[in-house]
Amino acid sequence: MSEQYHYIDPDYTYTDPQTGVLRNLANVADRDTLMFIESGAVAKRISELKAKPIKIKGSQTLLTVHKYLFQDIYSWAGKVRTVEISKGDKPFFSLNYFHRAFPYIDSLIAEFRQIDRNDRPALAYKLAELLDHINYLHPFREGNGRTQREFLRLLALEKGLELNLNPPDNTDIYERYMFGTINGDIKVLTALMLDII
Repeated sequence: MSEQYHYIDPDYTYTDPQTGVLRNLANVADRDTLMFIESGAVAKRISELKAKPIKIKGSQTLLTVHKYLFQDIYSWAGKVRTVEISKGDKPFFSLNYFHRAFPYIDSLIAEFRQIDRNDRPALAYKLAELLDHINYLHPFREGNGRTQREFLRLLALEKGLELNLNPPDNTDIYERYMFGTINGDIKVLTALMLDII
């Protein structure tokens, strides 16, 4: 399967039609420069959230987390995407059904909160299930992976769990995370969660 994302955006809502670069607050027209600036800004914001976590109120907190992480880069930070996205031959969740997806994620969060904090297998499974559904929803034009990882980290804190899905010194965790999310493999994601919480 191709690792390329495809966007249906005939009106160039998010990208500059000449450069193909995402429209950004710094008016950077070079993709590599934008990635560098974005990476640094988001890393700083993640560090701030580790010091002062956002409370997860429900699925809408995904938007809050995204806005916090990307506020320095994109004017549309914290807003759901308005374009269809696919990766390779696999489409992500259709915009037409977003109104159903967020309440479903709320139900999964409620189920997570009902699990005893000492029941690690059940917590790992529910975190994996949440990750799979949030990844399939892919609610933003850019920054979905970083937002979902931070959202799950914040949710796990409610149970006194540390969750780092992107440690800089462990590529195995990130590769398992990527394999599980790309393939929608709950078993792989559950095993990963159980290993790291």
